[in-house]
Amino acid sequence: MNGGFIDWRELFLSPGGRSPRGPFWIAVAALFALSAVYEAVAGPTLRLLTFWFVYPALLASSACVLSKRLHDRGRSGWWAMPILIALAMIWPDPRGARAVLALPVMIWAAIELGVMAGEQGANRFGPSPLKPAPIQPIR
Repeated sequence: MNGGFIDWRELFLSPGGRSPRGPFWIAVAALFALSAVYEAVAGPTLRLLTFWFVYPALLASSACVLSKRLHDRGRSGWWAMPILIALAMIWPDPRGARAVLALPVMIWAAIELGVMAGEQGANRFGPSPLKPAPIQPIR
């Protein structure tokens, strides 16, 4: 993400770099929508056959999106692990003790990643994704 241009493939497939809040929320919505459509469309037999291919791909993409946003906040991408564990505890049925345990992590993640602004300027994970790239003269 450089100068307002969002490389969506990089957002979903690479954990490196930084991501601002806007693309993060769009990516989260897209991943939830894909998961919900999969759960609605796949019957028990199809789910049994495809679960081990679909959800690892969704989790890997989620880890990339979360890592980029965590990097923008100045945190290590490894902080995505407790978020993904909490999400796995409540998806698709957020009930009981699992939901109680996951709730504080999900609230923290929503505030930390979805509400708070990223670090100003460059940090150890790269330049600010909001800073426009310098205009190169046409030769």
